[in-house]
Amino acid sequence: MPTNLAAWLDYIEALHPKSIAMGLDRVNEVKQRLNLNPQFPILIVAGTNGKGSTCAMLEHIYSAAGYRVGTYSSPHLLRYNERVRLNSQEVSDEDLVKAFVAVEQARQDTELTYFEYGTLAAVWHFMQKQVDVAILEVGLGGRLDAVNVFEADCTVVTSIDLDHMEFLGNTRECIGAEKAGIFRTNIPAICGDENPPHSIIEYANKIGAPLKLIGRDFKVEHDATSWTYRASQYSIERIPMPALIGDFQLNNAACVLTAIQSLQHLLSVQVDAIETGLKTVKLAGRFQSWSNNPDIILDVAHNPHAAKSLAINLKQSRHQGKTIAVFAMLADKDITGVIQALSGEIDAWYVATIDNVRGSSASSLSKLIVDTLPSAEIKIFNQVVDAFHQACIDANENDRIITLGSFFTVAEVMQDLQTKKTK
Repeated sequence: MPTNLAAWLDYIEALHPKSIAMGLDRVNEVKQRLNLNPQFPILIVAGTNGKGSTCAMLEHIYSAAGYRVGTYSSPHLLRYNERVRLNSQEVSDEDLVKAFVAVEQARQDTELTYFEYGTLAAVWHFMQKQVDVAILEVGLGGRLDAVNVFEADCTVVTSIDLDHMEFLGNTRECIGAEKAGIFRTNIPAICGDENPPHSIIEYANKIGAPLKLIGRDFKVEHDATSWTYRASQYSIERIPMPALIGDFQLNNAACVLTAIQSLQHLLSVQVDAIETGLKTVKLAGRFQSWSNNPDIILDVAHNPHAAKSLAINLKQSRHQGKTIAVFAMLADKDITGVIQALSGEIDAWYVATIDNVRGSSASSLSKLIVDTLPSAEIKIFNQVVDAFHQACIDANENDRIITLGSFFTVAEVMQDLQTKKTK
């Protein structure tokens, strides 16, 4: 067996011929062998965008309330350990290796994908640590995602938009049906999409999942400094704004409060813990401000829906100079849609090729930008870090540099920034 975390991750990645293989049979089989039947409450969170933010808010609020919280999320930016957390702290290499050994011993000859292996390892670890609550973020879709082998006590779908269409379908209705697959009979189901596909509502009705919709069953009111959560029999006024930037985060926060309220009988949470959790929540790569003069911002926006939210944040944030985008995306994403969403907020595009087999070439990105924005200022680079370094040289102190397009894009720049920080 491998002896350290890096070797384990190489081993796990090579186990299955495909990085994504939809279906629950394999992971269910190994789950049974591991006897993974958690007795603690589980929240499962799905959505096209916003699921990472939602998980982070839940994590911080339950931690502030004094609970021992296990959180499993993906993907990671710099370290695999980011995916498995106890009270917002990454678990150690040693603990991850122990979990991988347990999965490997139970796996026998069953082929598991990287994500399936990691999901089982995370829940095994949470059981060893006797957490009070686990928050599991769906990797892809919902119905056939590995986390869906676990029985949830509450389910949340944040938003539905077109992404991963080769796996989930090419309409919001199809994608909604896949995400609704996390719902359970008689288990609270929450949807934060303001225009939910009919498939979400239909599936909840079909299986008898009590569905709460934003705008119908709960809503958000806000001014410049605080917001109010309102539901039919419950409301909280003058709540501090979440530390995560963007008005759209209020919809995620409202889903979080609805989930917390639905589980009060299992996990009691007071208003002060909600306020503390929202004020302290952090999530890397979500309009993350790294430094000033020039402003350096990191955002993993990689689909049109997320890009529209990013455009709003860019527009609303105070700024005097020009905005330079360090831009690289995977070829299987809606690149044109992202460019269109950001067209009014970017002054110069520094495009690069992601170091990944799925990465779009810088020349292809450049062509798509020109096709969409014929007069755009574009510079082409072989590597993301080269584009970023040149942006830093070209920018003056009033400008801002936004790195976007993929988790891979942000990870490469973040690694570069951290390396410089430690020198």
